[in-house]
Order: sequence, then C-alpha cells, then structure tokens
Amino acid sequence: MASPAAASLRQHPLLGGGGGGATAPRRRACALGRKAAAAAVRCATTTEEEITRRITVKNGNDSLDICRVLNGMWQTSGGWGRIDRDDAVEAMLRYADAGLSTFDMADHYGPAEDLYGIFINRVRRERPPELLAEVRGLTKWVPPPVKMTSSYVRQNVDISRKRMDVPSLDMLQFHWWDYSNPGYLDALKHLADLEGEGKIKTVALTNFDTDRLHVVLENGIPIVSNQVQHSIVDMRPQRRMAELCQLSGVKLITYGTVMGGLLSEKFLDTNVSIPFAGPPLNTPSLQKYKRMVDAWGGWSLFQSLLQTLKRVASKHGVSMSTVAVRYILDQTAVAGSMVGVRLGLAEHIVDCNAVFSLALDEEDVGSINEVSRKGRDLLEIIGDCGDEYRR
Repeated sequence: MASPAAASLRQHPLLGGGGGGATAPRRRACALGRKAAAAAVRCATTTEEEITRRITVKNGNDSLDICRVLNGMWQTSGGWGRIDRDDAVEAMLRYADAGLSTFDMADHYGPAEDLYGIFINRVRRERPPELLAEVRGLTKWVPPPVKMTSSYVRQNVDISRKRMDVPSLDMLQFHWWDYSNPGYLDALKHLADLEGEGKIKTVALTNFDTDRLHVVLENGIPIVSNQVQHSIVDMRPQRRMAELCQLSGVKLITYGTVMGGLLSEKFLDTNVSIPFAGPPLNTPSLQKYKRMVDAWGGWSLFQSLLQTLKRVASKHGVSMSTVAVRYILDQTAVAGSMVGVRLGLAEHIVDCNAVFSLALDEEDVGSINEVSRKGRDLLEIIGDCGDEYRR
C-alpha cells in the first residue's frame, strides 16, 4: 500500500506525474549498486573531513547532529521550474549518498515535506542503516498569529509528522509574524511539551530577532538554533545575534548564503540593469537577493565583491559559491549554512562537498572583509534578523 506521503504527492499541482521514473522492480535491481556507491563515498571521506562535516546543536538534554551544509528545499515550492516527483527523490538520494544528508524544508514549501516522506522510506528500504542514521529532516512551522492552543499546535505538528512519515520530527523551527501578539510563547511552550512526548527531537526558531530570542530563552524554552539570513552581503547576524548565541549556546543556521546563486561565476562581470544584457533574474530567490544587493550598495560594489571571491576561489581551485559558504560557516555561532537544491533540475554536490576541505587563510578573509565593509549597514537600514518580514 502506498504511504500517505506518496498518495498526497500524486495530486500535488507543482509536481509532474510519475511518468519517466524508474519502475519499482528496476529500482530494486539498482539498489545494490547504489548502496555500494554510497559506501565508496563514505570510505573516500577522511576522518578529519567527517569531523568538520557534522556538528551538534544542543540545549540542555536536547541535541541533534546535522551536516554543516544543508540542502534547502524552498525551491520545491514553485517558481524555479516544474518538479518531477521521481526525479526529485532520486536527487535527494544522490545528495545523501554523497554525505549531504541534512534537508531543510517547511510546511509551506509546496510538496517538500511529502518528498521527504517518500525519500526517507527509500533510504529505509534501499540504503544501509549507517546512512539512515545520518539523515536529518528539519522543517518549519509558519502559522498565522491566531490563538496558540495545545490542540492547535499538536494538530499542526502531527500534519508534518504524517507528511514526512516520521514518528518524531528531527527539528521543528518556529516562525512568528507579529511580535505584538505574545502567542509565540504559548506556541513554543506547547512545542516543548511535544518534545517531551517524543514527537519532536529539538525545538528551534527561524527569523527571530535578538530581543525575542532573549525573551524565549528567559522563559526556559530549550531552543537549539535560530535560522536567519546571513551572507557576505548580509552580516547582520554578527552584530547582536551572534553575541547572544555565544552566551546562550544557541547556534545559527543560515540561509541566503549564496544569495540564490548571485554569489557565483554566473553573475561575474555582468550588468543586470540592462535588459537582456545579463543573466535573467527569473526566480523568487534571485529577485529577493537582488533587492538585498541594492540595499547594501548596488551592482557595481557587488561586482567588486564577486571579483574578490573569484580571486580567492581561483587560488584554492574551488567555485565562488564554495568560498561564500565557507566564509559564513567560519563566522561566530554559525552551525550550518543552507544551499538551495533544484531537485532533478540542477545539482551542486561537488561544490558543496568542497566546502569541507576548504580553509580560508588570513589574506582571503581580509580581502573579503575589506569589500564587505564597504557596503551600507543593513542593521540600520533593514533592522535585526528577520525584520525584513515584519516591516
């Protein structure tokens, strides 16, 4: 019998039909080869790289180890191209086989949680137990600011558990739209209760500012991390948030770290202000982070940053995006950084894995810092972490 996740996917408007995917017998026939390939990848990874590859986020007795480069699944929500279910799941398996085994999603990312449900069942059936033990599924709950009763919170957590086909959510990252409504504390206390019942392994936040994170911690809620926008252009988390995180032990998980692809060779020596002269800004993430570039200092200064990244990347034989991720991973309190995955449409496995063996020296960091600091102070322009969603 098909799982609930599989059944719901068949009807999802953002996904193509099952046509073009491998049949079940064919998948079983290929499973042994894929297991061998996965084992070979793990054997080829050095012990030192494995240490840098994973990190544990914790608060009290609550802890979860994750891969430091996370696969962000916002791009399954529409706007990046039509997603084929079978191709997407096969891509997730390739990422996991390559050691990139932490996936980040949300209740509102289209079919993301459903895709994870199908993927984790494939891992259970077709991969060794060692890989299953490494896979993590992090999701977010972004409710409307209504009354946060215990039953309402429980109902929504159960929906994600069912979609992801897991008895316990590895991490539930909570977002709240309106701080004038104190219901976020009620919701988080109910989430902590569900963590105590074993339905959630760790409770976390997303896009909370420093003041509200302090309030949450003062209320004794065991938060392990806060997911925030953080890149070479957007260094706001290092201003106030990182200091509180150092004092409290809360870690940062970052998104927008490669700015939807803007921090890459594709946009070097281009002028996107001239119609059809440069690469199109044709995805929601490119459009979002182009606005961030404009607020920071404009396209000309951004080109100076890209040129600096190119010099550093060429020196180390890696991509510019790899340098951008490594730079943020080295910042205070950062546990992991997100790289968006266009499942079945494009892959960044090689660039992501190169992050773990890249070490930036003082000259590299100094040159990046120099151009980064030429931009405007986004803390003054936009506000603290997450304020861009509340203004």
